[in-house]
Amino acid sequence: MSSPMRERVLEAATELFYAQGLRAVSVDKVIDLAGTTKVTFYRHFKSKDDLVLAYLERRAALERDGIGAAIKQGDGDVDATLRVISEAVGVIACAPGFRGCPFINAAAEYPDPDSRVRKAVDAHRQWNKTTFEQLIAPLGIGNSGEVADDLMLIRDGAMVAGYLDRPATVAASFLRGSRAVIGAGHLTPR
Repeated sequence: MSSPMRERVLEAATELFYAQGLRAVSVDKVIDLAGTTKVTFYRHFKSKDDLVLAYLERRAALERDGIGAAIKQGDGDVDATLRVISEAVGVIACAPGFRGCPFINAAAEYPDPDSRVRKAVDAHRQWNKTTFEQLIAPLGIGNSGEVADDLMLIRDGAMVAGYLDRPATVAASFLRGSRAVIGAGHLTPR
């Protein structure tokens, strides 16, 4: 169970990391925003990287919960699930204050593939890819791994398009792209 102070520090870090970037935000800035001390901070997080990892874990949990809810709402219908996901992506990517995918942003700031942060990013992206593969499995697509890669690319593109377009435009484009990758003939399970 997480303590209220740990949550307060993590909330402050989440706000600052997403708005300003992981490397740009110092531990002191997080401590100031959380209204705590260095001693208390280090009681909950051994290092800034530990805090970054906790932030990414929190963001990953939110995304997994959202995709899980979309899958549940789609109730086995791949197209319905993709529609729900596309609508959510459109809303999220075009929301005020949106600064892109926190995982893509983290990968840009931590280019070393052996860093703990990069490994956390890779694990989350692998979860997404596996989830796309499981989603399309009932369609019997032979190259499901490649299709999941393509769906990830469309998702990443939608995250960038959020800066440039309206929610309905991003959602519609995500859905069209996803349907095209899957192939119109595959939308009905075999």
